[in-house]
Amino acid sequence: MEFITTLEALHAHYGTPADPAIRKVTRHIIPAYRQVIERSRFCILTTVGPEGTDGSPRGDDGPVVAVLDDRSLALPDWKGNERIDSLRNIVRDGRVSLCFLIPGWKNLLRVNGTARLTADAALRARFERGGVQPRTVIVIDVAEVYSQCARAVVRAGLWTAGDQSAGLPTIGQMMDEASAGAIDGATYDAVRAGRAMTDIW
Repeated sequence: MEFITTLEALHAHYGTPADPAIRKVTRHIIPAYRQVIERSRFCILTTVGPEGTDGSPRGDDGPVVAVLDDRSLALPDWKGNERIDSLRNIVRDGRVSLCFLIPGWKNLLRVNGTARLTADAALRARFERGGVQPRTVIVIDVAEVYSQCARAVVRAGLWTAGDQSAGLPTIGQMMDEASAGAIDGATYDAVRAGRAMTDIW
C-alpha cells in the first residue's frame, strides 16, 4: 500500500473548491450562524496537545455554548470523568474546533479558533443549574465559522435511520473487556444506571 505524502500528490486526486465552499467561511459569527449555534444543544470539541488530539462530546439542556459576542463563545465544563483531557490540552495549546449538530438538521456548523480556560466567578454563575456551577468555562476566540454540507449526514442517515443500538455492548461490558476483567461490567452497569441522572451536573 502506498501513502500520499506530499501536497502535490494529494491535490492530484481532488478538484478545486467551488466558490460557495470558500465564500461560506466567515471570521466572525454572522446572524445566520449565531441562530444555529444558539439552537444547538450538542457539539464535539476537538483539541490538540503534546500527547495528541482529543475529541470530546459536549451537551446541555439548552444551548451548549453561550455567544458572548460575534467573535467569542463560552462553553461550560460540566461534570465528567475527571480525565480533563480537553482542558489539559487547552492550557498547553489553545487550538480548538467545534462541530455543532442539531437533530433533524441535515447540515453541521463548524467553528475553528483558540481557547482559554477560566474559573471566573461571574461567568461560571451564568451557567448555574439548580445551585450547581461548572468548575471552569472554556472561552473560544473565533477564527473561522462555516456550514458543513449535508453529504455526511445524508450518507449516514443520521436522523432518518432510526435506533441502531440493538446488540451493542453496554459501557460496563466495554469497561470489563478493556480492563481485562479488572472492572466488573455487570456491577458497573448496575451502579451507573442509578447514578446517571442524579449527578448529571
